[in-house]
Amino acid sequence: MKRTPKSPLRDIVARNLRKLRAERGWSQERLAEEAGLNRTYLSAVERSEQNISIDNLYRVAVGLDIESWVLLRD
Repeated sequence: MKRTPKSPLRDIVARNLRKLRAERGWSQERLAEEAGLNRTYLSAVERSEQNISIDNLYRVAVGLDIESWVLLRD
């Protein structure tokens, strides 16, 4: 099976997600609750191992009370 190479944008989202969560002093579990997502999924996104969908990007942004584009900026 052919694999698509990992996009640099995935690393940007991972870095921003970790930073914004840490600034709030939140655990991954707290963010998962706020976003309505699974903690292990968010952990994989933060390690840039899991691709995040647009819908889940929006859910994380709502959980963090930010605009979605903030997670995408370099």
